[in-house]
Amino acid sequence: MTVEKTTTTFGWRVYGLGVMALALVCLAWGDFDSGQAVPEGFPERTVLAYAAAVFMLVAGAAVEWRRTAAWGAAALTAYYALIVVLLMDGRGMLAHYAEFGSYSNVAEQLAIAAGGLIVYAANAGIDAALAARLTRLGRQVFGVCALLFGGAHFFYMNLTIPLVPKWLPPTQEFWAYATGIGHIAAGLAILTGVQARLAAILLTAMYASFTPLVHLPLVLANPSSHFNWSENALNLALTGVAWVVADSLPRPRRQ
Repeated sequence: MTVEKTTTTFGWRVYGLGVMALALVCLAWGDFDSGQAVPEGFPERTVLAYAAAVFMLVAGAAVEWRRTAAWGAAALTAYYALIVVLLMDGRGMLAHYAEFGSYSNVAEQLAIAAGGLIVYAANAGIDAALAARLTRLGRQVFGVCALLFGGAHFFYMNLTIPLVPKWLPPTQEFWAYATGIGHIAAGLAILTGVQARLAAILLTAMYASFTPLVHLPLVLANPSSHFNWSENALNLALTGVAWVVADSLPRPRRQ
């Protein structure tokens, strides 16, 4: 196995672990992930929540092995793109089309679908031209998602600033704005192809830093919060998606 293949596998595994973490949180609470909008009065809602969690757990685990990575990734792509985004969250986005948060929430789920599409394209043994088109589509979708994530930082700065540790210099406001700009810059780089690989690598590192700086402290402060655990797992999944995107981009040629 080459070094490049090994590195790519690491990205897939973080992605798969992130989806599995989301599934485990759903199983622990007997409820859908906070990003999956299912009405409280929906028939057999709890049974469906457990079924969705088991599906996510199995598909996420399948991504961890090369022999099953393609079908696991395909299953996750279909589930998040068709079931979560269109059926679960799409209706809410149309109902609240004037609220930026509805778009950024959908972007979180769509980013997971984009990561799955790239993993599928790399493992499915399909025509090279088709694989390249699917990979490019996955990257473009993730680029748009990154723009929406950055926009959410600015639209909801009052919620973003308190998430930054107070001890982190220079100020909480600085890092709230910096991470918002970082998302937007990375999204533009991925969409245009200008320094796209570097942007995806830096975005991966930023997401990875969110775990010890933001999400773990929130979980430790309130371990009974379903939302805090869900956000922690989601951040792990997004770290994997960004890593998968970075690995799908060509390395710069040495002069």
